[in-house]
Amino acid sequence: MSVNLASRYSGKVNERFFRESQAVLALNNDYKFSGVSTVYVYTIPTVALRNYTRSGLQRYGTPADLQNNIQELTVTRDRAFSFVIDRGDKNQTQMTMDAGKALAREIREVVVPEYDSYIFDKLARAAIAKSHTATTAVTKSNAYELFLDAQESLGNSNVPDQGRVCFCSYKFANLLKQDPAFMRYGDTSQNMLRKGVIGEVDGCHIVKVPATRLPSGCSFILAHPEAATAPKQLEDYKIHDNPPGISGWLVEGRILYDCFVLNGKSDGVWYHGPAFS
Repeated sequence: MSVNLASRYSGKVNERFFRESQAVLALNNDYKFSGVSTVYVYTIPTVALRNYTRSGLQRYGTPADLQNNIQELTVTRDRAFSFVIDRGDKNQTQMTMDAGKALAREIREVVVPEYDSYIFDKLARAAIAKSHTATTAVTKSNAYELFLDAQESLGNSNVPDQGRVCFCSYKFANLLKQDPAFMRYGDTSQNMLRKGVIGEVDGCHIVKVPATRLPSGCSFILAHPEAATAPKQLEDYKIHDNPPGISGWLVEGRILYDCFVLNGKSDGVWYHGPAFS
């Protein structure tokens, strides 16, 4: 005769690991998109120097009309989600199917990772378009040199030294920590030896990012926050209690956002990794 053993499910939900947005470190909020879908940004060019002539009526040279370039920034990413929690399901799962907790879980595990992935993709594409990219295979013997090459490129483009952020894969970070040159000259190499962290290298903050949020095969993206802006024009999350036709809760969310690398400051982004379309 078989025996039916008693079963019990824990009332505590085993939540998954999660990570807050990291891409926000590469962005600025200098442009206001409130009430509009498009913002036009002016970039004003300069004129070349010439020799002064000490005779005639145009000693400074023939004046030219100063032009302006306009970049159109139009928010296009309009994303949404929706799910239902049945009241009976909640009552029969020890109240673990909580709408508020489910909404928070959706934001941190779905919305935030997608937002970050989109930002990093846009930064990488902008760098590739400007030929600010390298594809050299990274090893523990050249990781620091490749990082310094990217730093040099931004420096030669007059990008400020302070404020730069390097978003790197864990694989690149591991190789960097094994590079003898970095161990000798990295700003925080001694602390790193004791604590196993990078922190800051050559005046640039190093942020380790899960590979799933970076473009496939990306080693690192080096960026200055003044180079890009990513407005979240709308974040709307709702929990409907007993809406028509449902005994329970209807949870809905919508996020309207985009990312733009500014033409006048696009030199402030560097991408190391394979090309992609």
